[in-house]
This record gives sequence, structure tokens and C-alpha cells, in this order.
Amino acid sequence: MEVASNISLKTYNTFGIDATARHFVQISSVDELQDVLKQNRWKEIPKLILGGGSNVLFTSSEVELVVKMDIRGVEVVKEDNSFVWIKVGAGENWHKLVMYCIDQGWGGVENLSLIPGTVGAAPMQNIGAYGVEIKDVFTQLEAVDIKTAEPRTFDTEECKFGYRESVFKNIYKGKYIITSVNFRLSKQPKVNTSYGAIEEVLTERLGKAGVKSASIRDVSEAVIHIRQSKLPDPNEIGNAGSFFKNPVVPRTKFEDLQQQFAQIPGYPISENEVKVPAGWLIEQAGWKGKRLGNTGVHNRQALVLVNFGGAQGEEVKKLAYNIQQSVNEKFGILVQPEVNMV
Repeated sequence: MEVASNISLKTYNTFGIDATARHFVQISSVDELQDVLKQNRWKEIPKLILGGGSNVLFTSSEVELVVKMDIRGVEVVKEDNSFVWIKVGAGENWHKLVMYCIDQGWGGVENLSLIPGTVGAAPMQNIGAYGVEIKDVFTQLEAVDIKTAEPRTFDTEECKFGYRESVFKNIYKGKYIITSVNFRLSKQPKVNTSYGAIEEVLTERLGKAGVKSASIRDVSEAVIHIRQSKLPDPNEIGNAGSFFKNPVVPRTKFEDLQQQFAQIPGYPISENEVKVPAGWLIEQAGWKGKRLGNTGVHNRQALVLVNFGGAQGEEVKKLAYNIQQSVNEKFGILVQPEVNMV
């Protein structure tokens, strides 16, 4: 295991922001991670844990120590006639894992196709899309305490999953490094086609009658088609996907907004709460397709902030702040970033 110095992070983040790691180490096992954490020279130094770099915005030009997680492997822990339980290394690419599961005929994650990032980052913010969230298939994860280097297992209850939320984004933020994640997947999957435009795309591809017999691969291909039509490729233009979370507001607040904005969309998530699409709010506030210098809002999806080339992290952060203020002034809703700003 080698610790490198003065490494450019431009290719390690999908925003394409040029920052420098004073020290950089790539981790391929739990033992290597524990070794780094136990070394006195690193104990008091701030550490940035990096997976696929798809959910991070570098707002500083220099980072002290980057720990790049590259623990790999997919292991079947147990199985029965109905389910299979797998343990996956935190450094595995999330989309490649989804494709692997589909190849095996294991259902449960097909709606999460093409989400960027690594497996270790998935439970941190309870990634979700098209009616499915990580918590639906999650069983447990293993993590290492950054201060003590001791391993710990977290079950579903201990992770306290919420909407794009877990304990690792609040009370345990910066305290643990996830090394592996366990999932329970179905051998007899029932597909979920009810959310978004999945049924519409499946109808175009399979015909209305075919939708009822759609496979997990059919659903995955539909999701990939939808995401590619909406979201820009980070290889072509720097971005971190959806920059903001969809806000959840009290039902009474939503009903008041309906009186002012008759077209406002909303999705009830409980008896008293409604989720409002942040992209719609941002677009209505006039930001869709707007460019400010080297950064701006994507012209097809208002949730996506982009780096046209040469943008600094502070530029993107300022744009995000201006969007927040604008949306709050118009709707009385403060949209919160999904992206981790460091």
C-alpha cells in the first residue's frame, strides 16, 4: 500500500473540479484501511473518503488526505428457494453490481440502474429511484471506526434510513468508513413499474400486453433509457447528477401552494406529508438552462448543475446557494443539496 503525494483529483470526481490531494491512498482491503487509520502520522489529519466521486463537490483547492475505497468482491452469503443474500465490497461500482444481479436473475435493484457511484456510498444516503430505495433490499453493512480502527456491523434499524438519509449523513458523519454492504435479493422477482415513466417506456418497447410480463432486465433497460434521456453524461459534461433532494413538506403547506400554483406536482408519502419535485420548483424559479460563467443548470433537467469546463467548486456552490434562495423566495421551500460539499 503506497501513499502518494500531490495527486490531482480532477479525474476522481464526476464534476471534473480540479483539486489536489496532498496525500492519497487507495484501499483494497479492510486490513489496509485499519493500517492507515492506526498510523500516528494520519490520526489527526482530516480524511476525505472517496468512492466513485459522483456525489462530491470540491469547494477547496486542496484536500489533506484522500482515502480512495477500492474494496471489491461479491459473495453469496446464503440462499434459499426464494432469496439470495450477498455481501458486496464497498469499492464495487453500483451500476455494474445491478447488471450482475440482473444476469443472475436476482431482483430488487433493477429500478436503481445507472445510478453513479460505488456500493459503499449507496446506504449513506439511502439511494433511490423509480419507487425503490436501498433500504428495501438492505440487510446490514460493515464499517470501520475512523478513530479506533475497530470494525462494527450496522443493521437496518441502526442505519435509520430516511429519504436520502441515514446515520452516516448526520450523527455518524465522518466517524465511520463503510467497507461492505449486504443485500437480500429475490429469486422470484416481482417488478415495480408503477413509478415515473417506466410503464410508458415499457409500453413503447413491449406493447401494452407485454408490460404485465416485463422482466427485471426490461425494467432496467427502461430506467436506463429514461435516465439517459434526462441526465447528462459526466464524461461529456461535468456534473454530479441530481444536486438537490426533492423536498418533503406538510400537507397543509402543499395545499396552500396549490392555491397559488395550480400546476404544482406533489406525491403524498404519508398522511401528513407530500414530496414536491425539486426540479419543477427550480425550473419555475427560472433556472433551467441558465449559465453563469463556467457553471450553470442543465437545459434538460433543472436538478442538475453542470461544469462547462474550468469551473471552481466555489462557483458551483454559489450557484446552488442562489438557486436555494430563489426557490425559497418564490415558494417558501428550502431545497437541500444531495451532493456532499467538501
